[in-house]
Amino acid sequence: MEKKLLNIIIGVTGSVATIKLPLIIENLLNITNVENGYKFEIQVICTERSKHFFKITDIPECCSLFDDDVEWSSWNHRGDPVLHIELGKWADMLVIAPLDANTLAKISQGICDNLLTCTVRAWDVSKPLLFCPAMNTRMYQHPITAKQIETLTGWGYKEIPSIEKKLMCGDTGIGAMADVDTIVQRIHSTAQDHVNNKKA
Repeated sequence: MEKKLLNIIIGVTGSVATIKLPLIIENLLNITNVENGYKFEIQVICTERSKHFFKITDIPECCSLFDDDVEWSSWNHRGDPVLHIELGKWADMLVIAPLDANTLAKISQGICDNLLTCTVRAWDVSKPLLFCPAMNTRMYQHPITAKQIETLTGWGYKEIPSIEKKLMCGDTGIGAMADVDTIVQRIHSTAQDHVNNKKA
């Protein structure tokens, strides 16, 4: 049985948890269970600060990588495609893993000053958007964080909650991005629901 192709965007931001991007992609591409009925085509949107935490060569050639430079260089004249609009049309699902404190704040306020936040601002909310908060415990525990997460979930976006662990800075506490296995499992379950809803 031929698998249905599901288009997924993975957005990464300026959190050290972005180092897990290659592993997330690897896990998603290694789908062998034919019962799933789908396979992923993946494109990545990276913020400028996220580039500090991964190497482009770590991303499989089958996955296109987009940044702010590509957004601006792809448009020259009226009638040219607008990348953040085209990406939103292409994708069946958007996953932001990790979602740092800065980008969380921007999205919750409707700010769209880079390719990722513009794509989110233009996102069709009838399609799934998953987000994985990741930040230092002191930032996570600030009262505004819970309010901003609540804003996103109020729009129908799905949170993959942060976990408690020893952070890269040496502190121990809540705020770390969810485990890769948890993220991949949620993506799979969301994809399955998406496929089932299409059949209904």
